Amino acid sequence: MNAPTSTKIALVTGAGSGVGRATALALLNDGWTVVLAGRRAEPLQALAAEAEARGQAVLAVPADVTDPASVEALFGAIERRFGRLDLLFNNAGVNAPAVPMDELPLDKWFSVLNTNVTGVFLCARAAFGLMRRQSPQGGRIVNNGSISAHTPRPFTAPYTASKHAVSGLTKALALDGRAFGIVASQIDIGNALTELSERMTRGVLQANGTVAPEPMMDAAHVANAVRHIAALPLDANVLNMTIMASAMPFVGRG
Repeated sequence: MNAPTSTKIALVTGAGSGVGRATALALLNDGWTVVLAGRRAEPLQALAAEAEARGQAVLAVPADVTDPASVEALFGAIERRFGRLDLLFNNAGVNAPAVPMDELPLDKWFSVLNTNVTGVFLCARAAFGLMRRQSPQGGRIVNNGSISAHTPRPFTAPYTASKHAVSGLTKALALDGRAFGIVASQIDIGNALTELSERMTRGVLQANGTVAPEPMMDAAHVANAVRHIAALPLDANVLNMTIMASAMPFVGRG
C-alpha cells in the first residue's frame, strides 16, 4: 500500500455525465483528489484528461456498481493508490420506462434495483470497510436519493421503491458508522438538468394525467450541495437535504 496522502480522496460513481460529472469537477476545483468511476470508459477518460490539463489530481477507473467483483477491484485500486478514502458520492443510478406496472418488463425492475439499491450498498459496504480500517479512521458517504424517496411520479414503481430503499440504507449507515467516525448523508434531487432529464423540459406525465413541461435547475447546484456537505468536519453532518427546482411540482398539490 502507498503511504497515506495528506490530500483528501473522493470517489464519485456515475462520474461520466450529469450530476456525477458536475460534482467531480466541483470537488477537483476544491482541491480534492477524485476517483472517477462509471461503466463507460470514454467519458471518464475525457474528464480525467480535462482535469489533468489543469494540474488536478484524478484517477479514472471504469467499474460496474452492480458487479461485486468490479466494485472490489475499484476499491482495491483506491486503497493501493491512495491508502484511504475520505468521501464517497454514491451517485450511479438508472430509471425504467414510465409504463403501468403490469406492463413493466421484469428485467427493467431488476436493473433499477440492482443499480440503485444493490450498487449503492456494494459501494457503501466497500467504503465503510476502507474507512474503518484506515488511519485516521472515518470518512463520509453521500448517497444520491431523489424527490422520489418522498413521493412517486406516475408509473415509476421501480425507481420510487429503489429511492425509498436508499433512505433506509442511508440511516443505517449513519447509525452503524458512529463507532468508526463514518457519517452518511442523502441528497434528494428534484429536476437537475442533465442529458437524461432534458426531456422533462418538453413535457412529463403529471399525477392528474396531463403532460406538462417542468422547471429545471442547473446540476451545478447539486454539486455545490455535495461540496458543502463534504467540507464539514466529521463531527457535523447534513443527514438529509432536498435540493430542487423551486417551481417544480412537488410541494403542495403540484
